[in-house]
Parts: sequence; structure tokens; C-alpha cells
Amino acid sequence: MSADFATLTDLTENFEALDIRVDNNRSDRVVAAMNRPEVLNAIDQTMVDEFHALCHWLEANPRTLIITGTTTPHPKDPSRRRGIFASGADISQLRERRRGDALRGVNSQLFSRIKELPMPVIAAIDGFALGGGAELAWAADFRVATTKVRFGQPETGLGISPAAGAMWRLKELAGEAVALELLLTGRMLDAQEALDLHLVNSVHEPEELMDAAHQLADSIGQQESLAVQVTKRVFQMPPESHPWADELGQAILFESEAKFDRMQAFLDRRKK
Repeated sequence: MSADFATLTDLTENFEALDIRVDNNRSDRVVAAMNRPEVLNAIDQTMVDEFHALCHWLEANPRTLIITGTTTPHPKDPSRRRGIFASGADISQLRERRRGDALRGVNSQLFSRIKELPMPVIAAIDGFALGGGAELAWAADFRVATTKVRFGQPETGLGISPAAGAMWRLKELAGEAVALELLLTGRMLDAQEALDLHLVNSVHEPEELMDAAHQLADSIGQQESLAVQVTKRVFQMPPESHPWADELGQAILFESEAKFDRMQAFLDRRKK
């Protein structure tokens, strides 16, 4: 195991809510599987804390992050299993939160940190992604889903609002009309609707989900890491930052050794 992954293994060996998977043959990525099947991957404080610890490591050791869920026995046929991404915030904890907790932005601060990680974040989604689970998906850079996926924002039915990103990320992703319908009616989207609305990049059968996520990570891994990081950072800047941010980012990349090496390799291939 690489030295970097050894430190990650030490950090995460006692995690309870996240199952962290690494592979030296795929050293450019980390898989974080939410693993609270008994409560349909409800996002509790333990999971939040573990995600923050993982983000801290990824900020110092940039890697593509794949976030996925787990499986649970199907309620109508326990002999079969169904996928679950995340059913939202843990209602038993959410019920007890008060004004001060809302102002701390427990989930919103985490999802923004995930969004701002140096390398891309891929959400590999099977089954329900509801409430905070959907907001976690909206914070990812890419979303690959299965035919069984269901997205929903049921917060107003519980007497609260979706305050961890859906009210602005969903509008950016799908437009105001669609966002308002989902936010104010609690209607759920299936896989085809999500694909038609460009809320997911692709749809696959459940058994093909992780292969699709890894194929996307493979494509990212073929690019120059610094160029990916700069492009992601500049892309996320507000409109008034352009074109100045673009030019500054390019100035950084123009001085990188990788730029000279990759361009020379391209020119050498053309000569053959």
C-alpha cells in the first residue's frame, strides 16, 4: 500500500458510518461508501464527522472521490437486496435541532466542503437519494445513477426547508421551474426524468453502477492532475471572476513541467 493510502487507512480504520475503499492499482481515487443500512443511510453527526475527516485528507492528498451507498434487504422480499444512496438527515437527530444548529449549517457546510475538494467528486447513486441525500448528490461534480434511483426533496412535508444546497444548486442544475416543483411539492424523480433534466450524467443497471463510476474516474485520471484541479477551481468561480481567473489559471499551467512534457509527447507522436 502506498504511503499516502497508509495514512488514510490509519485515519479511517475506526470509521462507523463510512466504508473507505482504496486500491493501489487505482491510486488516483478513493471510494467512500455510506454504510448505515439499518437506517437507510440517514446522515447523522457521526457520518458528517467522518466525511469531514476524509475531506481533510483529500485536501492534502488530492484524489478523485467516488461517493456511493450500500444495499439493504428489500422490504417486500427480504431474500432480495435493494440499493440505497442516502435517505436524508437522521430524523431522530434532526427533530431535536434548534435555531443554533441551523445556523451552524451542519450538512450545508459539509456539502460545500465536498464540492470544493481539489479533484472531482463522483456520486454513484442507487435507490433513494432523498432530502440531505439528494443534496449530497447535487454537491458532486458528476452523478451516475441506476435505473432504480429516486430523487426527492421532502423537507417541506416535515415542516422545514432544504437548507443544505438544494434551494440554489438544484436551480442551477435543472432550472427554476423544475427546482420549485421538487422543493414545494415533494415530488420524486425517477432515473429517466433525472437523465432528461441533465441531473445525472448517465444511467446504468445496478450491477454496472460502480464500473461506470470507475470508468469516469479513469477518464479523469488520464488528464494532468494539476490541470484538472485548476480547471475545476476556475469553473466554480462566480461570473464576475472571468476571464481574469481563467487567465491566471492558465498562467499557472503554462509554467508546469507537465505542460511541456505532455505537449512534447503530442508533437513526437505526430512525427511518427
